[in-house]
Amino acid sequence: MSEETEIINRVANSPLITLDLTDFIDKSERMVFDLKDWLFQEMILKEKDFRGYVKDHDWAQYEGNHVALTCTADAIIPSWAYMLVTTKLEPYAKTVAYGDLTDLEKLICTHAIAKIDVQQYQDKKVVVKGCSDLLVPEFAYVEVTQKLRPVVSSIMYGEPCSTVPLYKKPKN
Repeated sequence: MSEETEIINRVANSPLITLDLTDFIDKSERMVFDLKDWLFQEMILKEKDFRGYVKDHDWAQYEGNHVALTCTADAIIPSWAYMLVTTKLEPYAKTVAYGDLTDLEKLICTHAIAKIDVQQYQDKKVVVKGCSDLLVPEFAYVEVTQKLRPVVSSIMYGEPCSTVPLYKKPKN
């Protein structure tokens, strides 16, 4: 019974292709720009003062980062104020999104998924990786599933050694 048996890595030899969404999502720093600090008593936007803050602010600090543009104060902010700040952020920031960090992450993920070339997955068995160092929002899994389903032969979730089958292309 001391017969040697060769150990075969069936996962490595399988036709499965793993798609890890974190490979596509930019990992640059996420920042929040809150207009609240530029309001009079955190309630009123005074145009002259606001324009002064915009003019004197160091916009270079946002270089290469993703920025969520928001106002956390209970104040009415005119649309032009967000637009004005965006004109200053845009040359430096990779992304400017209206809203909080969740809104920003959704925009970053949506852009990343849109750039995925699904033709490389044509008629392939794809495993969408479930565990990563970076937290992937649930909606991103929905987005990538919609993008992959028309071209792949099957979609699974998890790891190649332990997958949850989700979709299999019907045979003609």
